[in-house]
Amino acid sequence: MARLPFVLTLLAAAAPLLALPSAAQAQDAPQKPASAPSVGTAPLTPDKPARAPYLTDAQAPDTVAILAAPPRGHSASEAADKAAFNATRSLKGSPRWALATTDVADGASAILDDFACVIGQRIDQSRAPALMTLLERTRLDIARATRAPKLHYRRLRPFVGNEAEICVIRTSELSNAFSFPSSHATQAWTYASIMATLMPEKATQFFVRARSYGESRVVCGLHWLSDIEAGRTTASAVYATLQGDPGFRSDLEKARTELGKLISAGGAQPDRAVCAREEAAAREPIL
Repeated sequence: MARLPFVLTLLAAAAPLLALPSAAQAQDAPQKPASAPSVGTAPLTPDKPARAPYLTDAQAPDTVAILAAPPRGHSASEAADKAAFNATRSLKGSPRWALATTDVADGASAILDDFACVIGQRIDQSRAPALMTLLERTRLDIARATRAPKLHYRRLRPFVGNEAEICVIRTSELSNAFSFPSSHATQAWTYASIMATLMPEKATQFFVRARSYGESRVVCGLHWLSDIEAGRTTASAVYATLQGDPGFRSDLEKARTELGKLISAGGAQPDRAVCAREEAAAREPIL
């Protein structure tokens, strides 16, 4: 009996190893990414407390009132949404599908990386605390702006109730997360607005990249086309309101100074193949 605790200890230590898949199983495992967590619930930076949003509840735009209701019934808009979903399933395996899969990652860090080809270099985010603070605090304002209409309309995502191919692993969390408006599209358009203010000479390119990033959600089968359009409207309302906040304007100027120094100092160049893929996506409509 004295040996029993020792045996149990060995079994406990070996359990994780016994659970590991074989090499063949690992090769057969799905290569899709897990779904990105909701912008409204995901921590901004691991192991760091979330910062406060810039806007108070009283200052924040009422996006339920601003946005028109999502398409319903048998309207032409609903038919267009369904047609876009069905048509983009054929993009699986294409370079556009690959870009959409990459664009699943969201948040300040991921989208700033997605803007590297526009900026002309990869920003060392550890050396950009002012810019990251600006983007991460704004993300909390974005989360509030998208959360209200999501809960109000409770629109289901296009893949719910069918077996159509999507570019991420299906999870109950993703299926139960509402679709309208797209948080990803809202983030991209808001961040493009910020970056265009900081680098106005590249405003067009930032918005082009933000458009294709939002369209990636349609390609992935995770959002209706009208969700993306609503995300851009939401972003415009959020960014316009942020202009009236002194704290946002102060942080914006700090980020402008910081970004200018980083660009002047030079940095790692973005992957040319990635940039070429992004340019091709911008030129070719998804439908």
